[in-house]
Amino acid sequence: MPVTMSEEDFEGCVADGLDLVPPELTALMDNVVVLVADEPPDGEERHLLGLYEGVPLTERDGWWAAGSLPDRITIFRLPTLAICETAEDVAEEVAVTVVHEIAHHFGIDDARLHELGWD
Repeated sequence: MPVTMSEEDFEGCVADGLDLVPPELTALMDNVVVLVADEPPDGEERHLLGLYEGVPLTERDGWWAAGSLPDRITIFRLPTLAICETAEDVAEEVAVTVVHEIAHHFGIDDARLHELGWD
């Protein structure tokens, strides 16, 4: 049975997940915002837990910063709650999703994340 969790509590899980990322890495993150949404946007997989939209740090050049909007990491609340059975499961799944999407910001693709065990 899916977990019921308020938006505020879910946002707290995302904040906690961000707190688990070593400060040395968060200091390297550049022009990126982390958001929470209930559902993935139209056209995306309905079971998607997180989404990175932007230009990874490894692909940015000298012209990139001129007027660029922030990259976006979005964590999706309802699909996450649907696959979890407890609040602890939610916190764990959110932490993994946050790390996964931050890895994309650093230019690490899904294949490499799979090799590293971060599915």
